Order: sequence, then structure tokens, then C-alpha cells
Amino acid sequence: MINEQIRDKEIRLIGENGEQLGIMSAKDAMKLAEEAGLDLVKIAPTAKPPVCKIVDYGKFKYEQIRKEKEAKKKQKVIEIKEIRLSPNIDSNDLNTKINSARKFITKGDRVKVTLRFRGREMAHMNNSKHILDDFAESLSDIAVIEKAPKVEGRSMTMFLTEKR
Repeated sequence: MINEQIRDKEIRLIGENGEQLGIMSAKDAMKLAEEAGLDLVKIAPTAKPPVCKIVDYGKFKYEQIRKEKEAKKKQKVIEIKEIRLSPNIDSNDLNTKINSARKFITKGDRVKVTLRFRGREMAHMNNSKHILDDFAESLSDIAVIEKAPKVEGRSMTMFLTEKR
């Protein structure tokens, strides 16, 4: 909110150089802002009383956008990579999948390991849990189990993340 949009009776005012000007009415603060040739901008609307500052609104908005962009640059987006296995997977195939999971985890991604069951394999779900356990055990040097293996419909899933 800027200038006339501020309808509060009392506000805490901060000057253009960052000095505290104290608590005063919004009208008085508006007059001070006009004398300086600047805008009155509400910075902290939830505070009691609300905090307003005398600044050039265009410059203030530009600085805000720049800070947001800077914060966005520093953010790291963690992706979830999925690896699908079947209950009758061979040891060499399993090692290939483990190596690809190792690559994903070292990059900093989360890995979702899915064990998919089809047809008759559904009857022996509990016998296949050892595959996910072996998978996690072989990656235990760099990864930790975030979510333990859990049955969801026709599949059993487990999440692995990088060790801190």
C-alpha cells in the first residue's frame, strides 16, 4: 500500500535514510513524504502499529524484485528420479539400476525406487521386499532411506536421499 491507500490512524514512520521518526498519524506522515518529494510505503502491515517508510516507490519496487531474483538464484530445485524394478530382476540388471541411482543421488536428486508387480507376482509381494532392502543396502554408503518400502496398489515404493 502506498500514499493515500494507507488508512491506518497511527503508523510507525521510518525516514528516507532509515532513521526512526516515531509513531504519528498517517496524515502527518503523508505530509512529510510529500515535502520530501517521495512516497509513503507500508512495509510491515501486520505490525502494531503498521510500519511505513518514506521512499521512492519505483526504486523500492525495483529493489524488491532484484532481491527476489537473487533469492531464486540461490534456491536448488530437488528433482525426484524414478527407478522401476520387477520382482524377478537379475543381479546384473539390478547392479545397472543401482549404478544409475548412484549417479542421481550424487547429483543431489531424490530417488524413488518402485517395485512393480504384474499378474501372478501379486501373490508373492511379501517375498520380494528383499529386493528393495538389497537396493538400499548397496547404496547405504551415500544414501539414506527417506521413506521405507510401502505397498501402494500394484507396486512397492521407497524413497532414497543423499546422506547429510
